[in-house]
Amino acid sequence: MARIIAIANQKGGVGKTTTAINLAASLAIMEKKVLLVDCDPQGNATSGLGVDQAALDRSLYTVFFAPEMTPKAIINPVSPYLSLLPATTDLVAVELELVEKMAREYYLQDVLNTVQARFDYIILDCPPSLGLITLNALCAATEVLIPLQCEFFALEGLVKLRQTVEQVKKRLNPALEILGIALTMYDGRNRLSRQVKAEVERCFGTTVFSTMIPRNIRLSEAPSHGKSILHYDVKSKGAESYLALAKEVVRRKIRKKESTAYK
Repeated sequence: MARIIAIANQKGGVGKTTTAINLAASLAIMEKKVLLVDCDPQGNATSGLGVDQAALDRSLYTVFFAPEMTPKAIINPVSPYLSLLPATTDLVAVELELVEKMAREYYLQDVLNTVQARFDYIILDCPPSLGLITLNALCAATEVLIPLQCEFFALEGLVKLRQTVEQVKKRLNPALEILGIALTMYDGRNRLSRQVKAEVERCFGTTVFSTMIPRNIRLSEAPSHGKSILHYDVKSKGAESYLALAKEVVRRKIRKKESTAYK
């Protein structure tokens, strides 16, 4: 069954969608079967892979309450080994429509259950909030990857997000684990970036990924061309960093399995 990884942080502008797109693309380059699920009503992961939202007949919104239709909504593939379950602005209505539903936290899980066996990885690009869509993603996921921009305001949100993850794990999804914290927009020449890195590593230790995602103009340009960084400029520092992060993601699961088996 697929590893389901939610890319989550309630703070905007920390690199969630950039990480979701490029981690998914990097895993696909490694010949892993990957499904990227755009859970954000802004649909940036959808447009960032070159898909025109206006031309879509089906999206995550249309299958949210009809999970049996999910296979028909998936775009197979957008690139070799990489598929997409796109989003449109209609998805914003889900927050309102879920309010009075029974077991409202598990609708996305039902959607993914219909296709999970087809993929090695399912990457969930969460919206910049801790609303019902993000809660659904945390209940559907087995792991959470937290992108963290190298600035002090981002640290404040990290504490709240960790508390939310712990509450979800305790009450709704006992299988949920924090896979790791990925430092984004890192500039080693900047003292603030170095200070944030040191503080995060002091507080969270080995939870922090060794790979840091640098500030890189090519990473910023790639979405405007509807491409991941690997398909836009594979020789860039951004592409190298996301490939290294994907390798860490794969290894961390292996270590977890070995640790469990040893016990």
